[in-house]
Amino acid sequence: MATILVTGAAGFIGSHLTDALLDLGHHVVGVDNFSLGTRKNLASALGRPSFSLLEADVADAAFPKTFSPGKKIDWAWHLAANSDIPAGVTDPNVDLKDTFLTTLRLLEWMKANGVPRLAFASTSAVYGERDLPITEDSGPMLPISNYGAMKLACEGCISAAVEAWLERADIFRFPNVIGSRATHGALFDFIRRLRKDPSCLSVLGDGSQQKPYLHVQNLVEAMLFIVENAKVKRSYFNIGPSDSVSVRTMAEEVVAHVAPGAVLKFGVGSKGWVGDVSRFEYSTEKLRTLGWTPSLSSREAVQKAIKEIARENP
Repeated sequence: MATILVTGAAGFIGSHLTDALLDLGHHVVGVDNFSLGTRKNLASALGRPSFSLLEADVADAAFPKTFSPGKKIDWAWHLAANSDIPAGVTDPNVDLKDTFLTTLRLLEWMKANGVPRLAFASTSAVYGERDLPITEDSGPMLPISNYGAMKLACEGCISAAVEAWLERADIFRFPNVIGSRATHGALFDFIRRLRKDPSCLSVLGDGSQQKPYLHVQNLVEAMLFIVENAKVKRSYFNIGPSDSVSVRTMAEEVVAHVAPGAVLKFGVGSKGWVGDVSRFEYSTEKLRTLGWTPSLSSREAVQKAIKEIARENP
């Protein structure tokens, strides 16, 4: 079994990944600055002798020279990043620091400490608005958010590291990921708004936005499947379901579960915010050919996630 470093370990996806790696018998060193992550997310992991937690900001210039996990690391999973796309539009420094610099500093630390393998959480936002469906090799990539731009820059740095010294890198391009422990996103926002005012739900945009949604448990399963089965030095995969769901449908599902009878009020236009890709579909044929498909459709993932998020936000 390996000793694995997980950045962003206390976050939404990072904590689920940490639990899964521990269940597989690995030793995990979690790193988080707790800007969004919480110790509550690590409640299960913190009670296990094979897990240790270090509070640190991976983006800090001193990180590569001062960070010491106290043991030899075999493999790094990098999930620390800004996850709020509108925040990065308002202030580009958010994505520069929390998305790009975390990757640059981690690579520097890995090189200095002889860590040979990296798994990286990228995003479908690297593609921007394109003819659909999008494959992994669609180009040129022209992201329309700072978040997508910085993730694409990270992919470039990782690719260069593979050429120079890194033995293997696996890059995962996520769709919209939903489920337990979420801290943001449409479902999370809808539920929080209805808790404040169960009579009405205001929706950004006209509700026609159409995108794939993947439950976090399926996402973790896919990532673990890829690192086990993609036997190449530099892999990159779209991860997601083969279908999609509209924002209108999601809002209706949330209202039905949380506040039946609430009035839906939609905005104008097909974009919820600057940098929002209103209609998205990318090909997951490459991953299906490798042998993995999600157990839940987009709508099934939405329905499951609504129950989980509503339970966590009473």
